[in-house]
Amino acid sequence: MNAASQRIRLGADIGGTFTDIALECHGRMYSTKVLTNYAAPEQAILDGIAVVTAEAGIGVSALDIVIHGTTLATNALIERRGVRTALVTTEGFRDVIEMRTENRFEQYDLNLRLPAPLIPREDRFTVAGRIGAQGQELQPLDEAALEAIADRIAQGGFGAVAIGFIHSYMNPAHEERAREIIAARVKLPISISSEVSPQMREFERFNTVCANAYVRPQMEDYLGRLQVRLKEMGADCPVFMIHSGGGLISVETASQFPVRLVESGPAGGAIFAADVAERFGLDKVVSYDMGGTTAKICLIEDFAPKTARTFEVARTYRFAKGSGMPISIPVIEMIEIGAGGGSIAWVDAMGRIQTGPESAASEPGPACYQRGGDRPAITDADLVLGKLDPDNFAGGAIKLSVPNAKAAIDRDVGAKLRISAEPAAFGIVEVVDENMANAARVHAVENGKSISDNMMIAFGGAAPLHAARLCEKLGIDRCLVPPGAGVGSAIGFLRAPFGYEALASRVIRLSGFDPAEVNALLDGLKTTAEGFVRAGTSGTILREITAYMRYVGQGWEIPVMLPDRAFVSDDIALLRDSFRENYARFFGRAIDGLDGLEIEVVTFSVKAQDGRPAPERVALTLGTATTAPDTHRPVFDPAQGKMLTTAIVERASLSTGTRVPGPAIIVERETSTVVTSPFDVVMQADGSLLLIRKETVQ
Repeated sequence: MNAASQRIRLGADIGGTFTDIALECHGRMYSTKVLTNYAAPEQAILDGIAVVTAEAGIGVSALDIVIHGTTLATNALIERRGVRTALVTTEGFRDVIEMRTENRFEQYDLNLRLPAPLIPREDRFTVAGRIGAQGQELQPLDEAALEAIADRIAQGGFGAVAIGFIHSYMNPAHEERAREIIAARVKLPISISSEVSPQMREFERFNTVCANAYVRPQMEDYLGRLQVRLKEMGADCPVFMIHSGGGLISVETASQFPVRLVESGPAGGAIFAADVAERFGLDKVVSYDMGGTTAKICLIEDFAPKTARTFEVARTYRFAKGSGMPISIPVIEMIEIGAGGGSIAWVDAMGRIQTGPESAASEPGPACYQRGGDRPAITDADLVLGKLDPDNFAGGAIKLSVPNAKAAIDRDVGAKLRISAEPAAFGIVEVVDENMANAARVHAVENGKSISDNMMIAFGGAAPLHAARLCEKLGIDRCLVPPGAGVGSAIGFLRAPFGYEALASRVIRLSGFDPAEVNALLDGLKTTAEGFVRAGTSGTILREITAYMRYVGQGWEIPVMLPDRAFVSDDIALLRDSFRENYARFFGRAIDGLDGLEIEVVTFSVKAQDGRPAPERVALTLGTATTAPDTHRPVFDPAQGKMLTTAIVERASLSTGTRVPGPAIIVERETSTVVTSPFDVVMQADGSLLLIRKETVQ
């Protein structure tokens, strides 16, 4: 066992309903789920640490590292709970974040309403000064006007400042000088777009720096409190954050760039699934992460999640690209819908059952929690259908009330559709599963993939309850539920590398390719990315170089992997051929026969991360011996449309190769795995459960 594996590491994931804690101690994993504390989010982490350290028989002072991910930044943006923020921008660009791209994301909706900008118009200030598209200064910065703006901000009750100037990704001098002038008069956190998101396209860049400034004071305060309280508890170890791209960064970096944390929890889940895929040698995987508030689908190829440079928060129209708040940062690409265990079920004006996106969360929670909630949630429906044991939910920490769940479903769904609670509950979960299946299909098609070609990896507190039915709908024959699935994202934090991705936009046509210019730019990006990684490791650092390229005149780019070395003039042919090859992979063929059609690079990216040894491989087994469980209860089986006598099996009682025929439920403290009648389940050597269609077993 090497020194790294002997370190005692703890992962903490704050979700919308539960806070998950995973402790890796001397080769064993200890975990727990605690209801999220909205008033003091760090309290749930401290409570969870006390539980797992007691189980492991160690003191809190024994922790070597704490890795944290949170949805707090995301929720602050969605719920508009950030501070009042001032935006200082170039004269003539005051309304960019309100005009957006002028794209109608719902073409035939005559009453289309665009999302309100994060910063209202009266809090947006303009100043003269202009940087050109090639980075040249066209007009000097009006410093006297900036001083006057700073005085207005100082008197205006603001909590943060965002600075976004046109073309600052090419030359940040004006933004940096503006920060100096404002900071001399205002003691507020100031974010500049050339540091937060040095990429072209001013709407996305301005919106990203606004979002960063908007949540920065809140996140700085929270992370500061967390560190203080951990030390008071006795944990005097370093704390790192997982960012949206799936790597680890220091708390100081996270406090300065909190927008990088917006998808940190889901990123941990994708890293967890990628690690499982690599252990089993699975090169085509779809991860399914369903917690208390949302459900996420991510495609994983060759043991790595798909990534992107932008994503949207708080879409106002379901699945409608362009209806949300764009955030321009590196991120693990996934599709997310408001379908978690706490998502509220309701009936619309057309008599259709709907679920989410509103969630009961942890306060007051679903009706069955007996914490004041009286509206039906997905957890209530799962309970009524027999999927959950009311006396053994969350290891018995939360006693569930079947009468409360039935009453809520009867009142808000059953009565409106004139059906009893049981069919209403089935309707609720069927809608949830169909919505998730549709989202998975859309995500796969957008990436040119067939969803049925993948093996599913299911995790999160609610995903194992729904995974088998989702596989039925998607035509997927096999699904893995790893050990610790209920706290999968927290375990994923422990598998994440120290990593950072630095980007810079430079529009360079291949006909004017200057190797010296490109090498200088990439050297700067390498220094930036490695600087963040060195905060957490002194070992080997691996790098990936990517160029985002397009034909001149096109609106968007495709990623092209480049060799990690200095470039020379002869590499123009390499860039051209690599682009054409990738273009053909995305769109079927490259464009030929057009005279003068040039190729250009728009953005360069350097991703740096510490080297990690590959996990020990595990071979899938289909099982040889079946078991006859002693405990049964009636559970609704969607494939047959009725309640069936269903085996109830403790996960800990299964040995490697044991096969349990469906229908069955495999129970454990953090979740339960529902095996519907078309599937069997087989225990794997590493403790994973393999759900496999009966005909493929035979």
